[in-house]
Amino acid sequence: MSKDLALQAISYGSVYVARVAMGADPQQTLTAFREAEAYDGPSLVLAYCHCISHGIAMRDGLDQQYRAVESGYWPLVRYDPVVRAAGGNPFMLDSTRPRIPLGDYTNRELRYRSLQNTDPVEAERLHGLGEQQVLRQWDVYEEMATRGAQRFAADARKEQ
Repeated sequence: MSKDLALQAISYGSVYVARVAMGADPQQTLTAFREAEAYDGPSLVLAYCHCISHGIAMRDGLDQQYRAVESGYWPLVRYDPVVRAAGGNPFMLDSTRPRIPLGDYTNRELRYRSLQNTDPVEAERLHGLGEQQVLRQWDVYEEMATRGAQRFAADARKEQ
């Protein structure tokens, strides 16, 4: 599995970080861009972008972004150091727990279907690992979103 770039950037504590997908939640995307622009420091906005090489029609791209979020593959989050400095929980989980199977997202893309066609056993094994990774990531994100402000303040003191 790939590394979580959002969590890596959040670990610095002083970087505004957002993960967005316009096709899933245009308002969250707009909010994240506004917050990132207003933040007096480094900002990182990770935007899910569909690609023609994924084997989906470009007109269906926003729907695929929606599936990525709804499957838990691409959770929508924001981390605002300004909220942390004010004593609040800076981590906001803007999407709900996965509501569709990961396969409803992955099976629509050529990069995943091609493995299914060439090596179905390995594709099934990797799909299972992907489902596990999505749930692990959600456990981490949900825990961060429910932390008390004191917990983030304690983490900030450890960094100094």
